[in-house]
Amino acid sequence: MIARWTAGRGQVDALLVARRIERVAPSRELADLMVAQARTHLATAELVAASDPAAAFQTTYDAARKALAGVLANQGLRATGAPGAHAVLLEVALAQLDPPLGRTLRHFDWMRRTRNGTEYPSLDTPSVTEEDVRDAIPLATAIVDLAERVIPTMPVY
Repeated sequence: MIARWTAGRGQVDALLVARRIERVAPSRELADLMVAQARTHLATAELVAASDPAAAFQTTYDAARKALAGVLANQGLRATGAPGAHAVLLEVALAQLDPPLGRTLRHFDWMRRTRNGTEYPSLDTPSVTEEDVRDAIPLATAIVDLAERVIPTMPVY
């Protein structure tokens, strides 16, 4: 394991100062639990994609979100309850892992925005479809896979 993660350190430090993220006790056990929950969420989404696309999309999004939160938990970081708490997970991940992993990570933003449209619907916003879920599942799976790969290599922040 690397002694100190330097990629994106200035951006992460700024997010700490702005209180968008905070330091907590680092926990590999919690990180692994979050990744395991993410995998279960993906399996659940597959099962209900046709019958309840909105729930399946929410569950798919939650899988990606928990995977990113798991990366932070391993480092002793977490999003605060401030507005944009889910978006900051992507900011931290991109700061530390892009390049080279930004292409995989950036799909989280589409999932987050689509999930928000489903969670807070309007008559002007179309509901998610089974096709949206089928598009999202492999993207979320790639984020979960990425988290599983990087967690063992990233030190406490």
